[in-house]
Amino acid sequence: MLTQLTSFATHGVGAQKVNVEIGAPPGDGKMFIVGLGDTAVKESEQRVRIALRTSGYRFPTGRRITVNLAPASFRKAGPRYDLPIALGLLIIRGALEIDPERLKEIAFLGELALDGSVRHVTGVLSAAVACRDMGIRTIVVPAMDGAEAALIPGIEVIGVSHLSEVVSILAGEMDCPAVRPMKETKALEEHYADFADVRGQQAAKRALEIAAAGGHNVLMSGAPGAGKTLLARALRGILPPMTTEEAIDVTRIYSVANLLPEDSPLISERPFRVVHHTASAVSIVGGGQTPGPGEISLAHRGILFLDELAEFPSQVLEVLRQPLEDRTITITRAQGSVTFPADFTLVAAMNPPMATGGPQRKMSRISRPLLDRIDLTIGVDPVEIADLQGTRPKNAETSEAIRKRILAARGWQRKRFEGTSLVTNAAMDVRHIDRMCPLDKACSELLRKAAEKLGLSARAYHRT
Repeated sequence: MLTQLTSFATHGVGAQKVNVEIGAPPGDGKMFIVGLGDTAVKESEQRVRIALRTSGYRFPTGRRITVNLAPASFRKAGPRYDLPIALGLLIIRGALEIDPERLKEIAFLGELALDGSVRHVTGVLSAAVACRDMGIRTIVVPAMDGAEAALIPGIEVIGVSHLSEVVSILAGEMDCPAVRPMKETKALEEHYADFADVRGQQAAKRALEIAAAGGHNVLMSGAPGAGKTLLARALRGILPPMTTEEAIDVTRIYSVANLLPEDSPLISERPFRVVHHTASAVSIVGGGQTPGPGEISLAHRGILFLDELAEFPSQVLEVLRQPLEDRTITITRAQGSVTFPADFTLVAAMNPPMATGGPQRKMSRISRPLLDRIDLTIGVDPVEIADLQGTRPKNAETSEAIRKRILAARGWQRKRFEGTSLVTNAAMDVRHIDRMCPLDKACSELLRKAAEKLGLSARAYHRT
């Protein structure tokens, strides 16, 4: 006897369809799981056996059971296949009757606890997107993941808490209303600095406004305590809000990384990721036996802040060059390659060269090709004590006021890039610059002289 159910494996921030095929000819009662699964997949047998028993069902006896997770061309990881395996065994035994054609229209994801309850799994949002794209009408997921899957319109989402609940729903013995998406969302971080609270630094504020408007990478250089970190945190408060599509893109990454807040299925605020200089290259770009997203992907559509840039090892800084250029990162393993999005704004801060131990020892870690990919360099001078005293000036410009100008600038860019995939000025390549930003003769001559005097590379010339 053979039965087949549909599930999904996480692949990068996407999902790949997995056919859970179960064959059970007469045999010795043993069970085998094949299809290139990891340890958690192979341990599914023990979880499913006990979950069936504690839920009041009997494990099929007198049969040699083979579970094939097809196709076997890519690795399967995690306990997400427990639920479809358990349901397939119940169908094999005759404890659950369901039309095979109807079964093709349903996907199943969920880990089983030993008492039969259905536990949270990662990557549910990506699986829901794949269901919609493949025309699968219904997805059954853990109850705690239902609101996440329901973010995707066009499919029915059923959230379940126990194995027996799923059996009753499929048998038609129990009605289960589809999960509705939550209207309230929670930001990754509720509080950030306001530009009105940053004393002085008018030039730096203006440069950061330009960076936020055009999506430009920024390097701030100044003495310790001058306010570089505060300025970086304030930058998040003037960024434009994410569109629904951008929010879902970011949420998919955090779902795969198992970093979604429990009380919010959708991340609506742009990420702000702070990386310490002791971080490894793998933690920044992503990796692992089953590749997962790193800090550059977790900062997608937001800000990646590298404080004390000159303290980072050169090999760590060099891995940023390719994602800064391509806005993606590809991780290659023996089983294949995975591509994660990495469209972030780099904000870096450092002390002046002499304050970091000399330019030869620390500044040499920052290569010229990396500096070429940073559009704006800002000097941050110490603030006078007199400016720090007293309350906030009444005429201090708030982040909200600056944000309105940035929204207007983004609107102009939308018109400029209409009909293209571009969103901000920073994403333009040479072809777009030549067509959309032609220089008159005087400006062209000024740029030529500056490039010759400063020794700009071709990349830096066009970024300028």
